[in-house]
Amino acid sequence: MADLQRLPNLEDTDGFYEALIDAQRGLSEEQADMLLAKLALILSNHIGVQEVLVAALNLARENTLARTAAA
Repeated sequence: MADLQRLPNLEDTDGFYEALIDAQRGLSEEQADMLLAKLALILSNHIGVQEVLVAALNLARENTLARTAAA
């Protein structure tokens, strides 16, 4: 069973966040959403492990619902 990496694992967290924001700069909301969806699919293909991907989807959904409920 493959486990989802939950501990910080990026060499440069701030640098990646900046690159992510820069990639969306100048895009419409629809284009930015499309970029994020394509990024998710590209990274999912790179990971390639169904169990890890489903765990990540579940975690993202749970986190989103918890934050939305708290607001």
